[in-house]
Amino acid sequence: MPEMSDQPMDTSQSDAAPMAAAPVAKAPVLTRQESFIAEVVRTIVYALAIVFFVRTFLYQPFVIPSGSMRGTLLEGDYILVNKFVYGYSRFSLPFSPHIFDGRIMGGEPARGDVVVFRPPATPSTDYVKRIVGLPGDRIQMKDGVLYINGAAVGMTQIADLTLEDGAGGAITYNRFIETLPNGVAHEVLSNTVRSSADNTPEYTVPEGAYFMMGDNRDGSRDSRFTEVGFIPYENIVGRVENIFFSADGSAAFWEIWQWPAAIRYDRMFTAVR
Repeated sequence: MPEMSDQPMDTSQSDAAPMAAAPVAKAPVLTRQESFIAEVVRTIVYALAIVFFVRTFLYQPFVIPSGSMRGTLLEGDYILVNKFVYGYSRFSLPFSPHIFDGRIMGGEPARGDVVVFRPPATPSTDYVKRIVGLPGDRIQMKDGVLYINGAAVGMTQIADLTLEDGAGGAITYNRFIETLPNGVAHEVLSNTVRSSADNTPEYTVPEGAYFMMGDNRDGSRDSRFTEVGFIPYENIVGRVENIFFSADGSAAFWEIWQWPAAIRYDRMFTAVR
């Protein structure tokens, strides 16, 4: 019988091949063109995010499409609306999602403020008018004169105003400076022919709502009419601050050579009162 050795076996040597090191992954290297495209995309995303933030929470631009605020705002005026001055409602947000009711961080509108709002009957349509009636006020028109809580507002007639009528002609308005009870003075226009809107019943403004009127008193659909009515606080988008651009509409978009003559330079960067 063979003898067994009491010496330990030598295991320091092995016929197996040594283990290879794991490969190290390298980060992809962008070409110069790919880097440029990525930078452009990033810049566009940042710019869109800033525009969205400013438009939603700070200032939103609008263009005036009609003559209901003539005397103060003309067709073709581009205005900036302050959205944080009254706080925020769902109408402050794009597409007005019904995610909450009322207003948050709200400030109270003042009589005489020019505002953008959405009527309850047509909540997808933006209107711009002036606040003349506060909650609890009694509002009435008599012979073209505004009465607030039984007292006529101050009316001082000034020189008539002649404006283009949009059909190549002109229309002349009687022009007045109207002074509201809180001292806000602004221009209003009126025709000499009396209409139903110049003589109205007395309206009592409900709590939480406001009475709106256009400064072109005979060319405005406002709270005197049922399709607009009283405007809830929640439906106010913001206060009009200034006109940042204005064009009279005489030049089409593609008529670049006509643009300089169509711009109303005297209206640009003017405050709205």
